[in-house]
Amino acid sequence: MEHRFGRRALLRGAGGLAAAAVLPSLAACGTGTSRATTGGGSKTVIVRNSGGAYGEALQKGIYTPFSKETGIEVKVVNLSGTQMLAQMKQGRPQFDLIDNSLAQFARWVPENVLEPLDYDRIPSFKSAKLPENMVEEHVVGKSYYVTLMAYSTQAFGNKAPGTWADFWDAGAFAGNRSMGNPDADIPELEFALLADGVPMDKLYPLDVDRAFKAMDRIRPHIKKYWDTGNLPGVLLSRREVALSTVWHGRLDQLIAGGAPLAYQLSGGRRQAQGHAIPKGAANVDAAYQLIDYTLRPEVQAGIAKFYPANPAVAAAYDKLTAEERAKLPGAPEFFDKGFDVDIDWWLKNESAVSKRWREWARD
Repeated sequence: MEHRFGRRALLRGAGGLAAAAVLPSLAACGTGTSRATTGGGSKTVIVRNSGGAYGEALQKGIYTPFSKETGIEVKVVNLSGTQMLAQMKQGRPQFDLIDNSLAQFARWVPENVLEPLDYDRIPSFKSAKLPENMVEEHVVGKSYYVTLMAYSTQAFGNKAPGTWADFWDAGAFAGNRSMGNPDADIPELEFALLADGVPMDKLYPLDVDRAFKAMDRIRPHIKKYWDTGNLPGVLLSRREVALSTVWHGRLDQLIAGGAPLAYQLSGGRRQAQGHAIPKGAANVDAAYQLIDYTLRPEVQAGIAKFYPANPAVAAAYDKLTAEERAKLPGAPEFFDKGFDVDIDWWLKNESAVSKRWREWARD
């Protein structure tokens, strides 16, 4: 399977990686000098991830077997973006490897707080054949997450919402809704445009005015704008809402436990997730070893068995059963049902759009 992403890659290829300014209007302001050397063969690596069910799955699917194979202990910290940036600007981060979205890393590149990656220190990189836009000077992708529609299977009888137009149709699919706010992720304007009839391949550049007009139509039915990943599942389980946007994978444990909930894979918004090494990291060798381990197809497939993180390594899907692939919007049979966030567009417009969204939500 060949992954195709919609946004322009920030850097092209790995062999001749060249620096590129992601946000040219921002000046680099890193202050500390880097401690990143060989790492001295450390037997410890400290990783920052977002925790929760995702963090638990990383522990089971990656960190524990990695430690067993290499003898390197993996310690985990859960820090906010603000906390991480503050530490990195001081030049002494209390972590060696960051697991985060490529959009967040792109915001940090101009701050001069991330180490340029040496891809020769990642032996599995070439065979991984990552999508083009997951290969950048400071960041290497590993998976992606998807924001999509979830709903209560008890809310609509024998009907089930199949498109964003259905989400917007409070007549045919009555009930309260929930959507994310900018504290959780970038505003969900793409869903409004899809509901209004814009084809997926014509979304960008986003027609912001048209999107907000569409949002006006659904607003009376929005009970809650969620700001944490677990809240949609709570609202749906309590029957406080009948439909919600949600980060894919956040409902799986509830569904496995018998909760009458389901996903709709059509129209899912994909965002890439990856690894970066902060300047000043103390255990660089160990960080590279963990990156390398993560890009093995069998490891990528393994993590997907614990949590539906969509592998970036195409060969990983060959190691999953049809039942396991059915839970992954990134599997070949579902890939064309979704679309990729145009990070370049959002980096240029996120501030203005989020400000407008907050004013709109207050009115």
